[in-house]
Amino acid sequence: MNDAPLPRCRAACRRCLRPQATCLCALARPTAHRTDVLVLQHPQELRQAKNSVALLRLSLARCEVVVGECFSPATLQALLHRPGQQTLLLYPDVPLAPALPALRAGAEAGPGRPLRLVVIDATWRKSLRLLLDHPALAALPRLALQAPAPTRYRAIRAARRPDQVSTLEATVQALAMLEGRGFEATPLLEAFGHFVAGVAARQRPGRPQAAN
Repeated sequence: MNDAPLPRCRAACRRCLRPQATCLCALARPTAHRTDVLVLQHPQELRQAKNSVALLRLSLARCEVVVGECFSPATLQALLHRPGQQTLLLYPDVPLAPALPALRAGAEAGPGRPLRLVVIDATWRKSLRLLLDHPALAALPRLALQAPAPTRYRAIRAARRPDQVSTLEATVQALAMLEGRGFEATPLLEAFGHFVAGVAARQRPGRPQAAN
């Protein structure tokens, strides 16, 4: 008979769903915003300890996270479009998936009209695949970041493109574009900096994860 003790499951926080040792709740910074945020998260990102969406979800009250890589047309339609809202996709104009006329400032989205911002949380390759596989997603008007601020993410995750930033940073910068001075980004970005520092301290030195 094998009397070896059974391995214990690590206790998880009920709020952020992460192991207690890496709980993010203390880093959450409730941030006022008007724009609804929908994050389409690739399943592989859900398991990444260095993924920034958990902190984003904790800090933004109007943030919905849906995990998947293949959505039926009916499901995607229900996710993307809500009555009375204008939906924008946070994504650059790329040759393989060219954008319709892009919206590049909040004023162009229509004054006073509620907005729904769709964000893809995946590696560059997988985000492009998601776009190509879902015509309804590719057909959305785009919001592209203008000269994104330098990312803090490279301390823990490498990037193939110089303008790549974390999902949290990209979403925060997009909300600042759309909402102007009414959106206070600094506390959440500072919290993200602490998150990156904590992950980096647990990693082997000099080994950021490569992005695909």
